Amino acid sequence: MNKAEILIIDDEPQIRKLLEITLESNNYKVWQAETGKEGIVLAANHPPELILLDIGLPDRSGHEILKELRTWYNKSIIIISVLNNENDIVKALDNGATDYLTKPFRTAELLARIRSAIRRNESQQNTNTIECGNIQIDLTARVVKKNNEVLKLTSTEYNLMVLFAKNEGRVLTHQFLLKEIWGVGYQTETQYLRVFVGTLRKKIEDDHNKPKHIITESGIGYRFV
Repeated sequence: MNKAEILIIDDEPQIRKLLEITLESNNYKVWQAETGKEGIVLAANHPPELILLDIGLPDRSGHEILKELRTWYNKSIIIISVLNNENDIVKALDNGATDYLTKPFRTAELLARIRSAIRRNESQQNTNTIECGNIQIDLTARVVKKNNEVLKLTSTEYNLMVLFAKNEGRVLTHQFLLKEIWGVGYQTETQYLRVFVGTLRKKIEDDHNKPKHIITESGIGYRFV
């Protein structure tokens, strides 16, 4: 079985070395770049399964590199950064980041986020069905099942469920969800989102007061796991 390839774009040698050791010991092949320019060249010549991208690069902002990569690279990009303010996180996610981890991070959490992101890449190759644990979605029939029982979802709940499932493990901002489900003019109508997330949780969660699938990322959005 081929190793999944991961590209690290980070200007800190010690971080790159730590990530290299961690990833290679977990059966990943690693490429490294210390500047944004070098990272883009490597990504183009050796398209990886996933990119770990720092925001604070010496030549260009990681936000700029992210936007450029997203013009042609459609697999997972996880931001790793010391910047932990809400504006940077939301900006990165809205620009197409799959996930955002603040340095220093726990190795186990990083590996879990990587596995989730790679699963998301693989699930996108199957356009007819999506399986997330005990939840199955038939995209052709527009049917959602939990433990093989059909759930009665409204059209909006179904669209929201599919959007979450297609982005499993990724933090989706309020603005992104509102734009995708209701349109550009609704990006400030967060009450719409709260209502429909609430009704969807009642149908897919074992206990909607203690959700295990639709997780709230405070002040930012939601993550489906």
